[in-house]
Amino acid sequence: MERLPLPDALVAQARSYAEGGATPAEPRDAATVVLLRPGATGSEVYLLRRQTSMAFAGGMCVFPGGGVDPRDFDDELVDRSLWAGPSPAEWASRLGCAEPEARALVCAAVRETFEESSVLLAGPSADEVVADTTGDDWEADRVALETREISLTEFLEKRALVLRTDLLGAWAGWLTPVFEPRRYRTWFFVARLPEGQVTRDVSSESSSVAWLGAQEAVEQVEQQQIFMLPPTWLTCLDVAQHADPDAVLAEAQGRTVEMFMPEVVADGDEFILSTPPHYAALMAAR
Repeated sequence: MERLPLPDALVAQARSYAEGGATPAEPRDAATVVLLRPGATGSEVYLLRRQTSMAFAGGMCVFPGGGVDPRDFDDELVDRSLWAGPSPAEWASRLGCAEPEARALVCAAVRETFEESSVLLAGPSADEVVADTTGDDWEADRVALETREISLTEFLEKRALVLRTDLLGAWAGWLTPVFEPRRYRTWFFVARLPEGQVTRDVSSESSSVAWLGAQEAVEQVEQQQIFMLPPTWLTCLDVAQHADPDAVLAEAQGRTVEMFMPEVVADGDEFILSTPPHYAALMAAR
């Protein structure tokens, strides 16, 4: 892949921060989920194209996700046996953070996925998953979650459901560069589309949605048919190296998240954003 140089304005902005000319914004914790389903040549990923009017990543294709809500930290969810799968302590080890934060991130991942795609990683028991979320009653609950009228704990209690945290896998962590005015500390998860469920275009923040083969998404970005932030593009490239969603989830079981923050670095006479070292071989092969 050709490495595109950064705009002069972005380089100047980065230099200003490096020289102490500005104060970095405090990053907000967030979770995003790479929703997968089998495709003809590997995994397909679910992408939302953000409204061009959005202040952050306007016009970009993204995975479902968003910021952690304070109520995602509700420890009652575990105390009331609404949690199935790896414990918050196990998730803390995988995600590289404290236990309360890990619990909140997993809750945010499930909640945001439901809010933005109508896909729900929950079921009536630890061995079951909801098969259909397309009814009007489900839509009313989705909107109530999206508008913060109810919390995830209240939603699960109302529906007599448990959070299926075993359906998630930990994948990567990205911290918005220090010179950006809006910053997020984002944990990337992976999950397979549950059998029977369908995605719906319900997010008010997106102008369109689509399922694309992970490799096809990479190529469309390279051809400038769609646009992605580097973490999204690299995640698609990474996912495309695995045969199918089961292989992606198997890979996730052995991963622990190390947060990476891109920096502006010189590349000859130009400047580019740095990427995690383990992506170097994948990028070089493009």
